[in-house]
Amino acid sequence: MIDSVPGVIRVLHVDDEPDFADLAATFLEREDERFAVETATSAAEGREQLTEGKGTFDCVVSDYDMPGKSGIEFLAAVREEYPDLPFILFTGKGSEEIASEAISAGVTDYLQKGTSSEQYELLANRIRNAVDATESRRMLTERTRRLETLISNLPGVVYRCRNERDWPMETVEGEAEHLTGYAPETLEG
Repeated sequence: MIDSVPGVIRVLHVDDEPDFADLAATFLEREDERFAVETATSAAEGREQLTEGKGTFDCVVSDYDMPGKSGIEFLAAVREEYPDLPFILFTGKGSEEIASEAISAGVTDYLQKGTSSEQYELLANRIRNAVDATESRRMLTERTRRLETLISNLPGVVYRCRNERDWPMETVEGEAEHLTGYAPETLEG
């Protein structure tokens, strides 16, 4: 298990070929020193590591074609428990059908394995982008929650208006009707 360290991007790489998984982990960690990659050789082992880690992973990278459970089946299991965890399908069995199935199942990104070391640079970039996007969504949700809490606890009126000649109000919240005698909807626009 990887400890929760600020700035570290914790990646779980699941691939039934242990040598490839280890090689990919080595290349990814060289590509970005913030990466800490753990490997698993089956969907069951990956699920176990996720369960034991309880939220310590920032991203899952999984192969598609694995014995027992495919990468898509693993994705479905991960989504049940961790709906917002970035999941990248990194597969050698690429096709439009598999890509379509992956997208329908809610994969964050889909990438075909290549033969050059450049594939790891591309994978590292996709991991960073997925983790950054997830963090941005989380921060936006938290800021929105804080703003809503602030507005609901402030006495008075909070409003937002456009920077135009007549300063038209777009949003009016709070005690508008009590203070002005007008419903918020009347004041908006």
